[in-house]
Amino acid sequence: MKLTKKSHSCVRLEKDGRTLVLDPGGFSEEDAALGADAVLVTHEHPDHFDEGRLRTALEADPAAEIWTLKSVAERISAAFPGRVHTVGHGDTFTAAGFDVQVHGELHAVIHPDIPRVTNVGYLVDGKLFHPGDALTVPDHPVETLMLPVMAPWNKISEVIDYVREVRPQRAYDVHDALLTDLARPIYDRQIGALGGCEHLRLAPGASARL
Repeated sequence: MKLTKKSHSCVRLEKDGRTLVLDPGGFSEEDAALGADAVLVTHEHPDHFDEGRLRTALEADPAAEIWTLKSVAERISAAFPGRVHTVGHGDTFTAAGFDVQVHGELHAVIHPDIPRVTNVGYLVDGKLFHPGDALTVPDHPVETLMLPVMAPWNKISEVIDYVREVRPQRAYDVHDALLTDLARPIYDRQIGALGGCEHLRLAPGASARL
Protein backbone atom coordinates (compact mmCIF):
# COMPACT_ATOMS: atom_id res chain seq x y z
CA MET A 1 0.00 0.00 0.00
CA LYS A 2 1.28 3.46 -0.88
CA LEU A 3 0.40 6.30 1.48
CA THR A 4 0.53 9.88 0.21
CA LYS A 5 0.01 12.75 2.62
CA LYS A 6 -2.10 15.65 1.44
CA SER A 7 -2.58 18.87 3.40
CA HIS A 8 -4.21 18.71 6.84
CA SER A 9 -6.21 15.52 7.43
CA CYS A 10 -6.37 14.19 3.87
CA VAL A 11 -4.46 11.10 2.75
CA ARG A 12 -4.41 9.03 -0.45
CA LEU A 13 -3.94 5.26 -0.42
CA GLU A 14 -3.00 3.34 -3.55
CA LYS A 15 -3.01 -0.41 -4.10
CA ASP A 16 -3.26 -2.60 -7.21
CA GLY A 17 -3.79 0.42 -9.44
CA ARG A 18 -6.71 1.83 -7.43
CA THR A 19 -6.91 4.89 -5.19
CA LEU A 20 -8.77 5.57 -1.95
CA VAL A 21 -8.87 9.14 -0.56
CA LEU A 22 -9.81 10.05 3.00
CA ASP A 23 -11.08 13.45 4.14
CA PRO A 24 -10.38 15.79 1.20
CA GLY A 25 -11.60 18.85 3.07
CA GLY A 26 -11.28 22.59 2.65
CA PHE A 27 -7.75 22.73 4.10
CA SER A 28 -6.50 20.18 1.57
CA GLU A 29 -5.55 20.76 -2.05
CA GLU A 30 -8.22 21.66 -4.59
CA ASP A 31 -7.52 18.44 -6.50
CA ALA A 32 -7.15 16.23 -3.42
CA ALA A 33 -10.03 13.94 -4.40
CA LEU A 34 -9.41 13.90 -8.15
CA GLY A 35 -8.45 10.49 -9.48
CA ALA A 36 -9.95 8.66 -6.52
CA ASP A 37 -11.88 5.47 -7.15
CA ALA A 38 -13.44 5.88 -3.71
CA VAL A 39 -13.59 8.59 -1.05
CA LEU A 40 -14.15 8.18 2.68
CA VAL A 41 -15.30 11.15 4.79
CA THR A 42 -15.18 11.01 8.59
CA HIS A 43 -17.55 13.89 9.42
CA GLU A 44 -19.19 17.10 8.28
CA HIS A 45 -16.73 19.80 9.41
CA PRO A 46 -15.38 21.77 6.44
CA ASP A 47 -11.73 20.90 7.02
CA HIS A 48 -12.73 17.26 6.36
CA PHE A 49 -15.73 17.58 4.03
CA ASP A 50 -15.71 19.97 1.09
CA GLU A 51 -18.70 19.48 -1.19
CA GLY A 52 -17.04 21.20 -4.14
CA ARG A 53 -14.02 18.92 -4.05
CA LEU A 54 -16.21 15.83 -3.88
CA ARG A 55 -18.48 17.00 -6.70
CA THR A 56 -15.47 17.66 -8.91
CA ALA A 57 -14.07 14.18 -8.26
CA LEU A 58 -17.37 12.38 -8.86
CA GLU A 59 -18.14 14.36 -11.98
CA ALA A 60 -14.67 13.58 -13.37
CA ASP A 61 -15.11 9.84 -12.83
CA PRO A 62 -18.64 8.42 -13.15
CA ALA A 63 -17.49 5.24 -11.37
CA ALA A 64 -16.14 6.99 -8.25
CA GLU A 65 -18.09 6.47 -5.03
CA ILE A 66 -18.24 7.92 -1.51
CA TRP A 67 -18.67 6.24 1.85
CA THR A 68 -19.54 8.49 4.77
CA LEU A 69 -21.89 9.03 7.69
CA LYS A 70 -25.48 10.20 7.42
CA SER A 71 -24.89 13.92 8.03
CA VAL A 72 -22.54 14.15 5.03
CA ALA A 73 -24.42 11.71 2.80
CA GLU A 74 -27.60 13.77 3.12
CA ARG A 75 -25.84 16.79 1.65
CA ILE A 76 -24.48 15.18 -1.50
CA SER A 77 -26.33 11.93 -2.23
CA ALA A 78 -29.14 13.53 -4.29
CA ALA A 79 -26.63 14.72 -6.90
CA PHE A 80 -25.05 11.26 -7.27
CA PRO A 81 -27.76 8.61 -6.80
CA GLY A 82 -26.45 5.18 -5.94
CA ARG A 83 -22.88 6.42 -5.50
CA VAL A 84 -22.97 7.76 -1.91
CA HIS A 85 -23.10 5.10 0.79
CA THR A 86 -24.07 5.76 4.42
CA VAL A 87 -22.07 3.92 7.09
CA GLY A 88 -21.80 3.82 10.86
CA HIS A 89 -19.93 2.18 13.70
CA GLY A 90 -19.49 -1.55 13.21
CA ASP A 91 -20.05 -1.55 9.45
CA THR A 92 -17.66 -3.24 7.04
CA PHE A 93 -17.40 -2.74 3.29
CA THR A 94 -15.01 -2.84 0.36
CA ALA A 95 -14.11 0.38 -1.46
CA ALA A 96 -11.74 0.51 -4.43
CA GLY A 97 -10.41 -2.92 -3.46
CA PHE A 98 -9.68 -1.88 0.13
CA ASP A 99 -11.42 -3.64 3.03
CA VAL A 100 -12.77 -1.04 5.47
CA GLN A 101 -14.11 -1.28 9.02
CA VAL A 102 -15.94 1.64 10.64
CA HIS A 103 -15.15 2.60 14.24
CA GLY A 104 -16.52 5.39 16.43
CA GLU A 105 -19.63 7.52 16.66
CA LEU A 106 -18.95 11.04 17.98
CA HIS A 107 -16.57 13.93 17.37
CA ALA A 108 -14.28 14.77 20.27
CA VAL A 109 -15.47 17.51 22.65
CA ILE A 110 -14.39 20.96 21.45
CA HIS A 111 -16.17 22.75 24.32
CA PRO A 112 -19.13 21.63 26.46
CA ASP A 113 -21.23 24.45 24.98
CA ILE A 114 -20.66 23.20 21.40
CA PRO A 115 -22.89 20.27 20.38
CA ARG A 116 -20.96 17.18 19.30
CA VAL A 117 -21.45 16.02 15.73
CA THR A 118 -21.12 12.46 14.56
CA ASN A 119 -17.68 11.19 13.50
CA VAL A 120 -16.43 7.85 12.28
CA GLY A 121 -12.95 6.44 11.86
CA TYR A 122 -11.87 4.01 9.16
CA LEU A 123 -9.61 0.97 9.55
CA VAL A 124 -8.28 0.16 6.09
CA ASP A 125 -7.16 -3.36 5.18
CA GLY A 126 -6.91 -4.12 8.89
CA LYS A 127 -3.71 -2.09 9.05
CA LEU A 128 -4.16 1.68 8.77
CA PHE A 129 -6.54 3.66 10.99
CA HIS A 130 -7.75 7.22 10.36
CA PRO A 131 -9.86 8.39 13.33
CA GLY A 132 -11.14 11.68 11.92
CA ASP A 133 -11.72 14.13 14.78
CA ALA A 134 -11.81 11.73 17.70
CA LEU A 135 -9.46 9.62 19.77
CA THR A 136 -11.24 6.38 18.93
CA VAL A 137 -9.44 3.16 19.79
CA PRO A 138 -10.45 0.37 17.40
CA ASP A 139 -10.89 -3.15 18.75
CA HIS A 140 -8.25 -4.39 16.34
CA PRO A 141 -4.44 -4.10 16.22
CA VAL A 142 -3.25 -1.11 14.20
CA GLU A 143 0.00 -1.05 12.26
CA THR A 144 -0.22 2.55 11.02
CA LEU A 145 -2.11 5.27 12.89
CA MET A 146 -2.97 8.56 11.23
CA LEU A 147 -2.48 10.76 14.27
CA PRO A 148 -4.41 14.06 14.66
CA VAL A 149 -1.69 16.12 16.31
CA MET A 150 -3.15 19.65 16.50
CA ALA A 151 -6.82 20.57 16.81
CA PRO A 152 -9.12 22.84 18.83
CA TRP A 153 -10.27 19.69 20.64
CA ASN A 154 -6.99 18.15 21.77
CA LYS A 155 -3.77 18.77 23.67
CA ILE A 156 -0.43 17.02 23.40
CA SER A 157 -0.87 14.92 26.55
CA GLU A 158 -4.06 13.45 25.06
CA VAL A 159 -2.29 12.80 21.76
CA ILE A 160 0.52 10.95 23.53
CA ASP A 161 -1.90 8.90 25.64
CA TYR A 162 -3.87 8.05 22.51
CA VAL A 163 -0.78 6.67 20.79
CA ARG A 164 -0.01 4.64 23.91
CA GLU A 165 -3.53 3.20 23.99
CA VAL A 166 -3.72 2.30 20.29
CA ARG A 167 -0.15 0.92 20.34
CA PRO A 168 0.52 1.13 16.59
CA GLN A 169 3.82 0.20 15.02
CA ARG A 170 4.04 3.72 13.60
CA ALA A 171 2.10 6.98 13.71
CA TYR A 172 1.99 9.58 10.93
CA ASP A 173 0.85 13.13 11.65
CA VAL A 174 -2.43 14.38 10.21
CA HIS A 175 -4.72 17.23 11.24
CA ASP A 176 -1.65 19.45 11.25
CA ALA A 177 -2.60 22.55 9.23
CA LEU A 178 -2.79 24.54 12.47
CA LEU A 179 0.65 23.40 13.61
CA THR A 180 3.42 25.83 12.65
CA ASP A 181 6.87 24.75 11.56
CA LEU A 182 8.21 26.57 14.61
CA ALA A 183 6.28 24.27 16.95
CA ARG A 184 6.75 21.02 15.08
CA PRO A 185 10.04 20.04 16.77
CA ILE A 186 8.30 20.19 20.16
CA TYR A 187 5.61 17.78 18.99
CA ASP A 188 8.12 15.53 17.22
CA ARG A 189 10.29 15.31 20.32
CA GLN A 190 7.55 14.74 22.87
CA ILE A 191 5.39 12.32 20.88
CA GLY A 192 8.48 10.47 19.67
CA ALA A 193 9.90 10.14 23.16
CA LEU A 194 6.69 9.33 25.03
CA GLY A 195 4.32 7.71 22.54
CA GLY A 196 6.00 4.34 22.51
CA CYS A 197 6.04 3.87 18.72
CA GLU A 198 7.80 5.23 15.65
CA HIS A 199 6.51 8.78 15.13
CA LEU A 200 6.70 10.07 11.56
CA ARG A 201 5.45 12.88 9.41
CA LEU A 202 5.24 13.52 5.70
CA ALA A 203 5.19 16.85 3.91
CA PRO A 204 2.11 17.37 1.72
CA GLY A 205 2.68 15.42 -1.48
CA ALA A 206 5.25 13.07 0.02
CA SER A 207 4.66 9.31 0.09
CA ALA A 208 5.66 6.16 1.99
CA ARG A 209 5.25 2.45 1.38
CA LEU A 210 3.43 0.55 4.10
